[in-house]
Amino acid sequence: MIFLLGDVQGCDGALQRLLGEIGFSPSRDRIVVLGDLVNRGPASLAVLRRLAGYGASAVCLLGNHDLHLLAVAQGTRPLHRSDTFGDVLAAPDAPAWLAWLRTQRLAHLEAGWLCVHAGVVPQWTVAQTLALAGEVETLLRGPGSAEFLARMYGNEPRRWDDTLQGAARWRCIVNTLTRIRFCSDDGELDFEAKEGADAAPPGLRPWFEVPGRRSATQPVAFGHWSTLGLVNRPDLLALDTGCVWGGRLTAVRVDGGRRTVTQVGCEPAQKPGA
Repeated sequence: MIFLLGDVQGCDGALQRLLGEIGFSPSRDRIVVLGDLVNRGPASLAVLRRLAGYGASAVCLLGNHDLHLLAVAQGTRPLHRSDTFGDVLAAPDAPAWLAWLRTQRLAHLEAGWLCVHAGVVPQWTVAQTLALAGEVETLLRGPGSAEFLARMYGNEPRRWDDTLQGAARWRCIVNTLTRIRFCSDDGELDFEAKEGADAAPPGLRPWFEVPGRRSATQPVAFGHWSTLGLVNRPDLLALDTGCVWGGRLTAVRVDGGRRTVTQVGCEPAQKPGA
């Protein structure tokens, strides 16, 4: 069986309960976790240990919080007051966990679903999305990872162009795959609005509602957008259901015909807006 899971964010207790509810067996099943494995919750290190222990049975995507952990560990970003991944940084084997995290994916195709943390811009095809994600994955795994992390942050450029090169290209790829919620019809990213889909600022839409989106023929699964809540459409799965805020942690079975949604309740680890 194949399951897609929403944002865990260091909530290892909820993750353990959800895996129990779906009867997950790493010898038989596979899970795809849609990014934000760590941060804001109480047990980021335990989450990494659990997921890494499943080996190839757990495909883990990188979200903005996971990249933030890597940047903090590299010394290129300050620790935020709300960060809760100190258990990872303080672990005696922290270098091994950070090295494992750098080998994870930014986009993945599983059981007919394009899996990303946040979304895609309308200009990208599925093949292009996977290829561009692969460019950044190679940087993270290679000797240039420190330079990449040091230049990863920033809101420009806000619109994808195939001619982008260097840091501007990397930044636009990362911002799309790990931060996008709303964009214009020509793909210009917005980084301010964080409310639900019906609160789109003037001239913007949820990225998945842009007419002519080139990835529209492939079902897409994503997390990141907790105020959106669960969206379960034939072409779209939004699976960040606010576990860390006291919502639910969600898994959806995507193989074997009928789609099955399983959720567990979560104790709030953060207050909304923190």
